[in-house]
Amino acid sequence: MFEWVGFQGSLQHVRARGERAIFVVAALALLAGCGGHAKGVMAPVTLTAPVPGTSTVDMLVATTRQPSGDPATLFSGERDANTFLTDVAVSIPPDTARKAGTVQWPRKLPPDPKKDFTVTRVRELTSLDEAKSWFQQHDVGGQAFVFVHGFNNRYEDSVYRLAQIIHDSDVQATPVLFTWPSRANVFDYNYDKESTNYSRSALEDILKKLADAPKVKGITILAHSMGTWLTMETLRQMGIRDGNVPSKIENVILASPDIDLDVFAKQFVEMGQKRPKFTIFVSQDDRALALSSFISGDVSRLGAIDPSAEPYRTQLERAGITAIDLTKVKTEDGLHHGKFAESPQIVQLIGTRLATGQTLTDSDISVGTGIAAVVAGTARNVGNVAAVTVSAPVSILENPQPTPKKKKVVGETLATDMPTPVKIK
Repeated sequence: MFEWVGFQGSLQHVRARGERAIFVVAALALLAGCGGHAKGVMAPVTLTAPVPGTSTVDMLVATTRQPSGDPATLFSGERDANTFLTDVAVSIPPDTARKAGTVQWPRKLPPDPKKDFTVTRVRELTSLDEAKSWFQQHDVGGQAFVFVHGFNNRYEDSVYRLAQIIHDSDVQATPVLFTWPSRANVFDYNYDKESTNYSRSALEDILKKLADAPKVKGITILAHSMGTWLTMETLRQMGIRDGNVPSKIENVILASPDIDLDVFAKQFVEMGQKRPKFTIFVSQDDRALALSSFISGDVSRLGAIDPSAEPYRTQLERAGITAIDLTKVKTEDGLHHGKFAESPQIVQLIGTRLATGQTLTDSDISVGTGIAAVVAGTARNVGNVAAVTVSAPVSILENPQPTPKKKKVVGETLATDMPTPVKIK
């Protein structure tokens, strides 16, 4: 993750100041992301009788991960040239035994369905016909909900997270998870980033197959963190290849997008004229994005902007992008990077409004104190929100004096048409 310091001799002075800060933030990420619960939970538990109060989330999981050969994990963090499809069912404990927005990880195996998330079915799908049959059996009004996870995720992490989102949001759509090869190690940031690039065509193939399915009427994509890069690159690739993104891909929700501002502007434009409806969740106190910015050369990330400040506000309005600011929302996530899923109000907003493409109003977004939004077409603030930019974790821990840099904006390219392609005769 941090080899870049070693080969730039002129930056050796950064090491002493930055390594301790990076290590501390990395340790926080490890503790927040995967500490304190059992690993290897994908081996299905056979229930002899229904457990009162539980519910089940059925999902189709597509992955470019390499099979692990272990039924407890199914897939590793290494890459595979194939895309594997799996039918997975996750039992959710009764609402009386869990707090909305949380994943109830078992502390020992096998899990207890009365209080733990529990995998109850795993079935490999070996053909496209099987996948089509699965979708027909689990069709919910012709709507598909595709989740693309972020950095530092195991296969099981993304499965459990999507199950939690589907249950807590009450979204009326068929869940589809796309999980790309992440080594689930904060020191493998670069490997994970390259894995998203590696998986672009596979995600494109999944989205095209969904869009081509007669039963599918609409597709919503929810992407988180580094998964937003994969999503934007895939949609851009589709736009360049076909001229536009398929019309059935109606809504794209980017949560804590770990994307360079200028790059996002280019990706957005290069999708073509007919784009999905975009919503972004941002938070200026997102410590994971602050770290990403630090290791990316102090380049601002889209997920950390203040959308109520200019020039962001005007540019987002003109581009028709809805930005929801979660800076003041409080959750148990110490890195402030997963608020979109851990806040009961926000995850409900995703399921009942955003996933259906409905236009937001003040009443939709004033679900708690401190939530602000720039709604596409009409800028507005909701509640009493202070536009305070939180310093990067490195600044908090080490108090460095960084070299002042030009403020990045979501470039004018958001409103720039794509150049006319050169036709080869």
